Formats: sequence, C-alpha cells, structure tokens
Amino acid sequence: MLADAATVEAIRNVIEAVDKGRLRTAEPVDGEHSEWRVNEWVKKAVILYFPISKMRTMRGGELEWYDKMELKHGYEELGVRAVPHSVARYGAYIAPGAVLMPSYVNIGAYVDTGTMVDTWATVGSCAQIGKHVHLSGGVGIGGVLEPVQAAPVIIEDNCFIGSRAIVVEGAHICREAVLGSNVVITGSTHIIDVTGSEPVEYRGFVPARSVVVPGTYMKRFPAGEYGVSCALIIGRRKESTDKKTSLNDALRDFGVSA
Repeated sequence: MLADAATVEAIRNVIEAVDKGRLRTAEPVDGEHSEWRVNEWVKKAVILYFPISKMRTMRGGELEWYDKMELKHGYEELGVRAVPHSVARYGAYIAPGAVLMPSYVNIGAYVDTGTMVDTWATVGSCAQIGKHVHLSGGVGIGGVLEPVQAAPVIIEDNCFIGSRAIVVEGAHICREAVLGSNVVITGSTHIIDVTGSEPVEYRGFVPARSVVVPGTYMKRFPAGEYGVSCALIIGRRKESTDKKTSLNDALRDFGVSA
C-alpha cells in the first residue's frame, strides 16, 4: 500500500494540514462538558508518515542529526517565540503567541495560542495542548507512537502543569486544572477526589478546575501492605482566581506547598 504514489501523496497532504493547524488528531466537540472526538484517520497518517520518510543527515552549524523528520521553521512568520534549543518537528502545529523554551514538540501535536512549553518539557506526538497552558520545566506529555496509543493526551485551556509532572496514555486534563509538581497521570492512575465526605475515583481523567497533588493509598500484597502512588484532588480552583496564578498560589489555598 505504501508503495502506491496516491497513498503517499495523501499521507503527505494530511501531515501538511496538521502542520498548519487545519486538521487535528483530536478536537473538542463540546467544550463545556470536555467532550472530544479522536480523528483516527489523522492519527494513522501521522504513524504512516514515518515509513514513507527516508533517513538523512541534517546539519545546523556544528550540530548534526540523522533522522527522518524535517524540523519546523519560520517561527517569526508564525508569531511563535522559539528560544534557542527548542525543537519542534514538521507536522506539529504551534499557534501564534505560543512560547517554546528549550523543549521538544513532536509531530502531530497541537499547541494553542498563549501556551508556554517551558525548559526541557516534552510534548509527545499528537498531544493536544489548549490555550494559555503552562507546561512547567521537565513536564512529560506522552505521545501516541511508542507504544501506539488509542487516544492522544489532552490538556485543555488554562491548565497549569507543575514541574516534572507526567501525563501519558491518553489521559485527559480538563480546563483550568492544576497539577502539582511530580504528579503522574496515566490511563490507569488512581485519581482520588478527597474533597468530600467519601472519596470519588477517576481513571485517566482530571475534572475541570481540579487541584491535584501526588499521594499514596495502601494496598495489600503477599509480602504485606504498602503505599502505592496515586493522585489526589484536594480542591477546586476558584472561578474568580486569576487563570495565570502560580502553582504555589493555587496550592496555598488548600494548605499545600509546591
């Protein structure tokens, strides 16, 4: 199939449309209720773009790379601030007003306007990052390529992701949520809301305006009872709170420091 010229051209056309923001791997269908649609055919084109691309040497001054993927260019025309040592692959959409500190954005990703990808943060393939999001230093946003995932990671508008936090396996972080430093959210992470009289548990989904910190819960094993990592929802970000509040400010409301 991939030897067929028409198929190759179709794949290249899809990647060009993703690069320009005309197509997305996933898109919101009901923003109020955080409902999204995954465009499987776009994701498949991203995956198939690798076998139709050839390895080649690329150079920039004294630096050299050997890879299949072109890098993104023309940041001035795009209206994107790209600090030296930031890298985005061709096929990633970076909206005007976004800021890339020394970081990495993979093919198929969508980074919306006003978002900062801070130092050494990584945005995985096909991940969807909303408007005015702050991905703090060292944040890891997973992709769909290795291993192949059913759905991309989604970070909705105005979220604050604390340093060294990890969000992978198609996890969905709803609008205005705050993840504290070192929070790990996977498709199977126990996300426990402890704000009420009884715990409420989620998997792979953080509700809107949640304030989340790392936690543990006790689990019995043959060798005894041990603490297992989880994520705790300790409160809700107030509607009146400035959406650009610092992580420390958001956590301080609930008696927790970053």
